[in-house]
Amino acid sequence: MPLPNWRAPQPYPRLGPDDVHVWAGSLDASPARLDRMRACLNDAERARADRFLQPRHRVQSAVTRGTLRSLLGRYLDRPPQSIDLELNAHGKPALAASHQDSRLRFNVSHSDGLVLLAFTLNRDIGVDIEKIRLDRPFEKIARRFFARGEAAQLCALEPGRQSQAFYECWTRKEAYIKARGLGLSLPLDSFEVGFGPGIPPSLAPVPGNAGNEQTWTVADLRPAEGFAAALVVEAPACVIHCWRLNDE
Repeated sequence: MPLPNWRAPQPYPRLGPDDVHVWAGSLDASPARLDRMRACLNDAERARADRFLQPRHRVQSAVTRGTLRSLLGRYLDRPPQSIDLELNAHGKPALAASHQDSRLRFNVSHSDGLVLLAFTLNRDIGVDIEKIRLDRPFEKIARRFFARGEAAQLCALEPGRQSQAFYECWTRKEAYIKARGLGLSLPLDSFEVGFGPGIPPSLAPVPGNAGNEQTWTVADLRPAEGFAAALVVEAPACVIHCWRLNDE
């Protein structure tokens, strides 16, 4: 699947039955933007943001949740602070039962000051973003966490290609786990994804669930230089739209 183009929405886009909307934006905030984002939060969310020791982390927590609520409010046509959210048994956020008439599904990921938010209708979705760091022991991490075939494939690459391949693999696997909503109960080494030079994003057959890979779309997202990101959605085909958030 070709990489999607990121653009500013004008006017605000509508989410169609075959669409996936992915939003990318900075978590840095002017005082005015921070006030707007905090106004979208409920009391518990503001208190949780305020518990972070570092000012930057307090801002990023409030902006992440505030941005999510702001976008949910637009899709649901409701005040952001009135939307009820809940976590499943493994910590994945979702609309609460009070919104059972809505088919909206979403997922959020952030890394090093950037946030991704993905939305679709009536199907599971997961997104992951990671800052690319070149000083990691990629082979050691792969042998510990990846499936055996993935680790062997990464270790066979030239050192100069390992960092990009590692983050391709990592983000695709994390996005799939988040889409399934199973958290750590689904180990990273229990399934494989396609990655590496010339290999398109894909999900390999999951043991005990033949044909599972045919029900999922895996796509790369490149919201900024120096980051890797991936989207996984429960659909054999979909139309992915990537939007830039107006950070002000």
